[in-house]
Amino acid sequence: MESAAGSVLKRAVEMDMKEQYTMALVLYQEGVQILIDMVKETRETSKADYLTTKTKEYLDRAEKVKQLITTRKSAGIYRELSKIESGSTGHSYASVFGRFLDGTVTHIEIEDPYIRAFHQCQNLVRLCELAIQKCCALSRISLLTTFDSEESQQISRLAELKESLASHRISFDFSFSETLHDRQITLSNGWVIKIGRGLDYFKPPEGKFVIGSCDLELRRCLETTVDIFHKNQLQGGTK
Repeated sequence: MESAAGSVLKRAVEMDMKEQYTMALVLYQEGVQILIDMVKETRETSKADYLTTKTKEYLDRAEKVKQLITTRKSAGIYRELSKIESGSTGHSYASVFGRFLDGTVTHIEIEDPYIRAFHQCQNLVRLCELAIQKCCALSRISLLTTFDSEESQQISRLAELKESLASHRISFDFSFSETLHDRQITLSNGWVIKIGRGLDYFKPPEGKFVIGSCDLELRRCLETTVDIFHKNQLQGGTK
């Protein structure tokens, strides 16, 4: 367990130094919980004292990171820039932006010109599944994409998703634009996630029965950039 805490907290410090503060905060909290559990299980007084001291140090830093995030959000200047390397793994939607999906999200707006082919529509379903799991107050999802006349099932796939989301008491509306190029996900709590390739940044699996064919955390990725920022003026919901 000690090595697990060290690994998590080492990454927290790395994210902290890169100013990836929201990820750093999640990792600090995870690492601190491991340390707290270790203190409870430790019978050696000296070791317990050491772990308690380290726990306080990381808790203090986590609190400073939380305050920094709040301050920058209030000023409308919070931003995280990162890059997903070609062939890398560990970049599922949950890992990349799942920490911004929470009980404060009531509406999600998705702009992505490439929600057309079968696997692209599946990516959208995966995002909706993640949102349902993490956003208890979610009531509406909106999609703006482009229409592909050669994808005969594009509309029927989206209509099927609409019906499925309705069973979860979530409305889903989709519309088409002939000029859409930007790709971004806007959350009603003010967070905006812009991924260079949109939702379609995963390489095709090498087979149907290989690791990574189902779990996107294990799927190799295409190179892309991720830009996450907070627009304070969006708080209270989008129109």
